[in-house]
Amino acid sequence: MKIVLSVLLMACIAVAVQAYTTKYDNIDLDEILKNDRLLNKYFECVMERGKCTEDGKALKEAIPDALQTDCSKCTEKQKSGTAKVIKFLVEHKKAMFDELSAKYDPEGIYKKKYNEEAKAKGIKLID
Repeated sequence: MKIVLSVLLMACIAVAVQAYTTKYDNIDLDEILKNDRLLNKYFECVMERGKCTEDGKALKEAIPDALQTDCSKCTEKQKSGTAKVIKFLVEHKKAMFDELSAKYDPEGIYKKKYNEEAKAKGIKLID
């Protein structure tokens, strides 16, 4: 019995470690998306062309892993926030979205992989 409990506890700890931090989950995405100055600072950070805030650095580090793992370490709030940001960029800042795609998805693998899911959320990833 002790062995079973130990294994379950270790599995729970492993799952907890496998999640992205929720420290930034309460950032007001609308404020950032509606403010070109703020949006550009995050953009320059993730494109590695400018300084990063602590949350910008965490975002930049999470992007490749999130793309590769189906955002398996994301909370539901992070997933919905990601969809919100992508939809905004596709609809209002297409050049910015295209630059991000060129950096993080140069072969278009993830656009194809997530196209149907994005389409269901009203996001057109592929023209």
